[in-house]
Amino acid sequence: MTSDFEKRRFEFGKQLRALLGREQFKDFATRLGWNASKVSKIATGKQTPSDADLAAWLRAVNAPRSLIIKLTKELTDLQLEQVEWRAELRAGHRARQEDLSRSEAGAELIRAVDIMCVPGLLQTADYARAIFATQADLLEVPAGDLDDAVRARMRRQQVLYSGQRVEILLAQASLANPVCSASQMRVQVDRLLSMIGLPNVRLGIIPLWSTLPNLLPHGFWVIDDVVLVETVTAEHRITDPEQVTVYNRLADRLWDSAAENDAARAALAETSARWASS
Repeated sequence: MTSDFEKRRFEFGKQLRALLGREQFKDFATRLGWNASKVSKIATGKQTPSDADLAAWLRAVNAPRSLIIKLTKELTDLQLEQVEWRAELRAGHRARQEDLSRSEAGAELIRAVDIMCVPGLLQTADYARAIFATQADLLEVPAGDLDDAVRARMRRQQVLYSGQRVEILLAQASLANPVCSASQMRVQVDRLLSMIGLPNVRLGIIPLWSTLPNLLPHGFWVIDDVVLVETVTAEHRITDPEQVTVYNRLADRLWDSAAENDAARAALAETSARWASS
């Protein structure tokens, strides 16, 4: 999501969180008859509450009428901004790629961890096009800017040669499910092989059947002190320092299980051979 929207939703959630005082999310959720995760997501700015959610929240904390009026208006504005963001998404992928490119260009450290697909900075054009096309189909949004989006993603990859530190960790399993043809998947694996040993770039592969220190529920990016998490329908921008620390800790632990250098080459060569025989 856009940074402005993320910041506004975080600040809105912060106001709601302050109304709880010392009450724990779990206890408040019990009073409302909600799941604790719902309270947590709203309070930390990861989920936009509905009008009914806000009304129930404010009733539970006995909020004064003046505050109810203020927060209800703020929620209306927030919901309108979210609608505008969704409209921006429907306009195409290129703008999002250009926004990411600007963020990455000014970063000192970029970390990407993924289990289901190759992170964008290492995708080939064919692989990227397939990802964009399937996402557009799922979300039922226009896919007319595919070529522009692919070109924008390819331009993003200049950061690999610009001096910033880039750490990319992906699961070998992510290469087992084809998103494009077998020959294109083999080219994608070859692309990864070519990145090993590139100055300023650290590439790791989590081998199949390896024991992990923690399960990875989703992929994520860390760009300096900001975490980006992409879900099926949205992207979440996390700036809370404690949460960013947790994501970095998780990345560090997963790197301990990763194959690098010759071991990574061996894992990728095995995968390439599999696609060559398909």
